[in-house]
Amino acid sequence: MIRLGVNIDHVATIRQARGTAYPSILEAARLAAAGGADQITIHLREDRRHIQDEDVRVLKNEIQLPLNLEMAAVDEITAIALNVKPDSATLVPERREEQTTECGLDVVALFQMISPNIESLRKGGITVSLFIDPEEEQVRAAIELKVPLIELHTGPYSAAKNMLTRDRELGRLRRAARLAKKGGLKVAAGHGLHYENTKTLLEAVPEIEELNIGHAIVARAIFVGMEQAVKEMKGLLI
Repeated sequence: MIRLGVNIDHVATIRQARGTAYPSILEAARLAAAGGADQITIHLREDRRHIQDEDVRVLKNEIQLPLNLEMAAVDEITAIALNVKPDSATLVPERREEQTTECGLDVVALFQMISPNIESLRKGGITVSLFIDPEEEQVRAAIELKVPLIELHTGPYSAAKNMLTRDRELGRLRRAARLAKKGGLKVAAGHGLHYENTKTLLEAVPEIEELNIGHAIVARAIFVGMEQAVKEMKGLLI
């Protein structure tokens, strides 16, 4: 079965909208675990728009599942990661102006800049992943950096408005995943995935071993609860 990372950022988004202590991200994580999540994923943004520093510490200390920290490759966040020691860290691009992550990390252009952060995290005992677009040069750069895992950006696939575009994006994802697997990397995927498009992706790209999904699950949880929402998504990964 494919591993499911449940991103609970948007539980924190609701909390931050009013500056209250609720809804609890710890409770969300525990309910996600009860629903069958294999890991909890959170993004500690530089502007702290949802997840806060204390959230990272609480989740690491209180949940039994692995914690995957999405983060920009900057010294401030790297220092927090090294202090808290999540099980894994996924390096992502970040812009203050964006509503959500818009693209994969440009590993080719940023190769020299991110190498020290990757090495620091690795020495700290944290598994490093790179969130990248499904492009050959990005995969090859990730292989050269010797990370064990990449996460392919599925945003363009998820946003496809017609079958032609969808199939083209599936082809890009398939080629990137095959190249990564051939290069010894494990393959994850995420961004924009929901209950209607996830199974098609997995059928087309069997190299994928892990998905990280947040917005769709949190949105579904409004109506059926977090535990049930995760169960429903987990059922699609068989």
